[in-house]
Amino acid sequence: MPFDASKFTVPIAKPLPIVLLLDTSGSMSGSKIDNLNQAVKEMLAAFAQEEKMETEILVSIITFGEQVNLYVPFTKASEVIWRDMSANGMTPMGTALQMAKAMIEDKGTTPSRAYRPTVVLVSDGQPNDSWEQPLNDFIHDGRSSKCDRMALAIGADADRNVLTRFVEGIGNPLFEANQASKIHEFFNRVTMSVTMRARSKNPNESILLSNTNPSPIPFTPTTNDEDIW
Repeated sequence: MPFDASKFTVPIAKPLPIVLLLDTSGSMSGSKIDNLNQAVKEMLAAFAQEEKMETEILVSIITFGEQVNLYVPFTKASEVIWRDMSANGMTPMGTALQMAKAMIEDKGTTPSRAYRPTVVLVSDGQPNDSWEQPLNDFIHDGRSSKCDRMALAIGADADRNVLTRFVEGIGNPLFEANQASKIHEFFNRVTMSVTMRARSKNPNESILLSNTNPSPIPFTPTTNDEDIW
């Protein structure tokens, strides 16, 4: 039998993308941004421990405050070089949603071979830009509509109408942090959801997080990755 080198290729890890949309407006200053920075760092450390050959957790962070910024492009969790976020400016959430959607729709940035992304939206205020059409497009049209979505409202001034609409149809509740210290609890749940997906036989399976215990919700992908994305 002739030698066939193709039989000895090493499988390439399949990416599981995580996109964080984080409010860094001026109202997030003080203990809110401090707790948010710490919670994200702890989440990244937990994701780095989960990296294995079959699944590669990729993290991207979009911040929206004085400007909308691709703070971290898609990067392996273990390779993110963290620098603490600062808080200033307004709350251009609509523009942040547009940037996230553009990333997800672009198959060069979020390839078809990737598992369904998890998108996490965190805010303590109300959008000050045009947000309704970007939100509608994100949750109803294209590849972004197939993402898992989670949302956290921080404090009494957070626009719960917008954040609740972001998670509609997914099954995840809108999580609330009336105190800055509660931000850690939410990110612990995000970590649990993502790591459960990474460990599962089918990381395309959704993980529904209730206010008590998480439980898996079956998701049956099509046989063609292009049909998923």
